[in-house]
Amino acid sequence: MLRLLGVLFTVLFAIATAILVWPQFFRLEDAFPIAQIIASRALVIGALLVVAVVALLLMLARPLRGFAASLLIVALLGAGATGVIGGMRGVGTGSLPAKTDAALRVLTWNTNGASVSAEKIAQVIEEQQVDIVSLPETSEKVGEQIALMMRTAGNPMWVHNVNIRPDVSNGPQAWQTTILISAKLGDYSVIASSRDGSSNTGSVPSVVAMPVDGSGPTLVAVHAIAPRENAMSRWKSDLAWIANQCPAGDFILAGDFNATLDHMASFGSDGGTMGRCHDVASTTGNGMVGTWPASIPALAGAPIDHIMASSNWKATGSLVIDDAAGSDHRALVAQLEPAR
Repeated sequence: MLRLLGVLFTVLFAIATAILVWPQFFRLEDAFPIAQIIASRALVIGALLVVAVVALLLMLARPLRGFAASLLIVALLGAGATGVIGGMRGVGTGSLPAKTDAALRVLTWNTNGASVSAEKIAQVIEEQQVDIVSLPETSEKVGEQIALMMRTAGNPMWVHNVNIRPDVSNGPQAWQTTILISAKLGDYSVIASSRDGSSNTGSVPSVVAMPVDGSGPTLVAVHAIAPRENAMSRWKSDLAWIANQCPAGDFILAGDFNATLDHMASFGSDGGTMGRCHDVASTTGNGMVGTWPASIPALAGAPIDHIMASSNWKATGSLVIDDAAGSDHRALVAQLEPAR
């Protein structure tokens, strides 16, 4: 009977490990609580290695040796496979390539409301030579302060903002998303459906800005709701909306997606990660570097902030900025070059 229980437990552990290694195969990547567990592949690896150590200790007891050996093999295979997937996505690069005349640099940073000062954001924009800035949870007032500083620094930027409750003064900054666009890219305008909420992410807003003269990429500053247990359906709806913002054409998406590449498995089309847009970090060596929470080492965190671009653009580099400056998110910067 004990041997039968051991076999049953090993089989169940093997199935659970397979789900955590590749949940997309089982179509469980967006199911609670799998979605929360797989947000950090590094923590999954750590948990499997702990099981491996426990199994090694159990092997000291002769009656448990076969059972423990089976657990050890499954745990090591699971940790190894997860590590290979993470390694393919990239565990970190330290710098961006030199900026060319044709390049665009894009920054996304969930500032956690007023946790990051306008001065700090402007400093990062200037240091990283950024042209497009997506700032979930940042008020229009802060965006205007940044724009004034950038004008003084010789890089004027236009400010656009969506506030889902403009009738509430001093409401939570999570109700707002701000995007700054270099004046060198021309005039942009926020589409009406984005501003009035008739087509937008549900509980926290995104911003869709289009070039006034039709020349240049459509820009989407993204903010999706977090996948809490009572918000899973709204989270999936937000991800579907985001994917729909990148059909065929010229698009750049940047922001807090509250989702990792694993969660996005069913939202790509024609080889894209979300819609037809491709994730920049994973193609430039930073796909495993966590952007949230900033209070733990980056490789242990969840890479939920993303920059994505359509096939009009080629990603040549990305960088996760370790200094979160008081936010619970790290900033992500990417360099894009015209594909042709």
